[in-house]
Amino acid sequence: MSQRLSVNQNNKPIYDIVYESSFARLAEELEAFEISQKKLCIITDSKVKGFYADEVSAVLEGKCRKLVIYDFPNGEESKNLETVKNIYAFLIEMQFDRKDMLLALGGGVVGDITGFVAATYLRGVDFVQIPTTLLAQADSSIGGKTGVDFDQYKNMVGAFYMPKLVYMNMETLKTLEDRQYYSGMAEVMKHGLIKDVKFYEWLIDNIYEIHERNLETLEEMMYQSNLCKKLVVEKDPTEKGDRALLNFGHTIGHAVEKAKNFELLHGECVALGCVAAAFISWKRNLISMDEYYEIRDMFVPFNLPISVENINPEEILALTASDKKTEGDNIKFILLKKMGKAMIDRSVTKEEILAGINEIYFTDEDWNE
Repeated sequence: MSQRLSVNQNNKPIYDIVYESSFARLAEELEAFEISQKKLCIITDSKVKGFYADEVSAVLEGKCRKLVIYDFPNGEESKNLETVKNIYAFLIEMQFDRKDMLLALGGGVVGDITGFVAATYLRGVDFVQIPTTLLAQADSSIGGKTGVDFDQYKNMVGAFYMPKLVYMNMETLKTLEDRQYYSGMAEVMKHGLIKDVKFYEWLIDNIYEIHERNLETLEEMMYQSNLCKKLVVEKDPTEKGDRALLNFGHTIGHAVEKAKNFELLHGECVALGCVAAAFISWKRNLISMDEYYEIRDMFVPFNLPISVENINPEEILALTASDKKTEGDNIKFILLKKMGKAMIDRSVTKEEILAGINEIYFTDEDWNE
């Protein structure tokens, strides 16, 4: 353990990703930011608080000027401006100033909310990501995207704001429910599909160890997955260009997520979106039929869906038009140029998107085939 990956901007390191098997070295890592002079606020949710808040508090107690914990109800429904407002009120009450620091302890919702609060409270305070889910470790804790949902629009309000550190305790993945664990695998597999076909093949070769949650395998998997994302976000930190490649599977995936009223997990919807996007890539002769079916079928052994029931394809299509990745009347749709290499395409038609949606739509007629 104890690997490090440095994320750079303009050829200068801006934060490290640290891989550990416990929280034991968290205080040591934070000492680089002179926490003895700072107040720290651990922001978490009601579920993660019961698992890890006491353990993290014990590591940090006495190492900082003051330590407080704020938790909000677990779940995507908390990812809104009301939760942000409540955190602002708590920080003001606790007299947090610009020199203090926030610690995001939890999954993607916690990280996104905490990052947005950090970006906007007193025009910016330092924060650290301590992701405890596979989805957050693979994706949302890396790259500085923060934000909340607004009404039915996912991640519509936010800011690009970089953490000072990302501290990953691989042991936390062992307490994840199976469904949450495999949800995170969708983002991991996506990184291989868009950036590194050898990593994608490594995932398939190590499927048994991934199922067993072998710590050495998980660390290597997360390191390689983060490396794929690092290469993209360093080149384009604020999504002016190639960073959009990370949205492979997300345009249709987010639409399904909304239409199903968040009954499906984010990673499950991303898997569905990846299948649909790969289908469009095949129909455009960018990848072969065999490659399409391999991509589709390899989500199955990672317990991810490749079809969805009880949706209205026309509704899904309409929801893709309200996606924040639209530019005017055009959608920045991400296709596979080949296995391990993605491309941005602004010419994907509504008919093509609808065909992709129908490919993942499981109807009553399918039962009879």
